[in-house]
Amino acid sequence: MKKNSNGICLCPLEGIITIISKKWAIQAISALGHHSRLRFNDLMNALEGISPKSLTDLLKELQKEGLIQREAFPEIPPRVEYFLTDDGKELCEVIIPLIQWAEKRNNLHQEICNSTCKSTVFPSK
Repeated sequence: MKKNSNGICLCPLEGIITIISKKWAIQAISALGHHSRLRFNDLMNALEGISPKSLTDLLKELQKEGLIQREAFPEIPPRVEYFLTDDGKELCEVIIPLIQWAEKRNNLHQEICNSTCKSTVFPSK
């Protein structure tokens, strides 16, 4: 982190905050981190409630930012898989404690979350 005489410089966060503040971004990164590689429909299922257009736009944005990669296989029918880059894996690792902190702060228990939102991406440890 950059430091100046007044403390820590927050400028490096500007770009990443813009990315992870997008709806579904943290969930998509977490899902890819947990499953390693996912196809489009698998991501749709993991992110219950996201529209195909929103997922397409999000995947393009995450790819443009270098957080995920898209691999198309020369098969019939076509097969495309998405996976985290090294930067995406690093981001995923720092997202996990954030999710755990939010869970602790809100006094949510895994069972309650599972029964209401059904968007658990990482199993409890």
